[in-house]
Amino acid sequence: MPRVMRRRSSTGIYHIMIRGINQQNIFVEDEDNERFIDTLAGYQKEIEYEIYAYCLMGNHVHLLMKEGNEEIGNTMRRICVSYAYWYNWQYNRTGHLFQDRFRSEVVEDDAYFLTVLRYIHRNPLKAGLISDIGNYKWSSFKEYLERSKIVNPHFALAMLSTERDKALARFHSFHMEANDDQCLDIDPVRKTFSDNEIRQLVLDKYNIELAKLHSMEPETQAEILKYLKEQQGASLRQLSRM
Repeated sequence: MPRVMRRRSSTGIYHIMIRGINQQNIFVEDEDNERFIDTLAGYQKEIEYEIYAYCLMGNHVHLLMKEGNEEIGNTMRRICVSYAYWYNWQYNRTGHLFQDRFRSEVVEDDAYFLTVLRYIHRNPLKAGLISDIGNYKWSSFKEYLERSKIVNPHFALAMLSTERDKALARFHSFHMEANDDQCLDIDPVRKTFSDNEIRQLVLDKYNIELAKLHSMEPETQAEILKYLKEQQGASLRQLSRM
């Protein structure tokens, strides 16, 4: 069957989601996350797109972005091909890395823009990886509160207040509000965790670096391993390897 034509956004702004083929993890180590962000930064200079939010999960990515000097489909193909080429080289693999083409939805008003912004930043919380979105390393939430690397924070903050301090306070409180936001997301299939996400789970719950687990009491080891198995996102083979 022919592909359905992608809906064009009147604002040029899209909520984009890309995922690993067969729910495969596309980020294994911190270096992978850093490489993907560097890829976004590199093409940003050339294509001049704007990024308002991102969140890198184990097997998928969320982006809130405005297309630059070319159509968004071309931009995403460049980003995905570049990262997949590096990932395959890094892990000595061949074949496709991403599932089909990227998914997208248009963002054409301020209210939905802010909803998507919050939805993306709260994705790790929704997945049960953290209890505080400020603790997640691979989202743009901190770029709003600290130093911006690839995100344009001014566009969203201007919607909240013309005064920066007030805008940041409202930005933070808006993200902390209980909500039932429903946006474009990965299909509800079996959850999987990358190695980094498993490390984050242990750090967040027990304040323990997973690499130090082997030197701890057997009771502590057993408790943490039991907790990880209960999350149903990590296989026994993965936990054994780690």
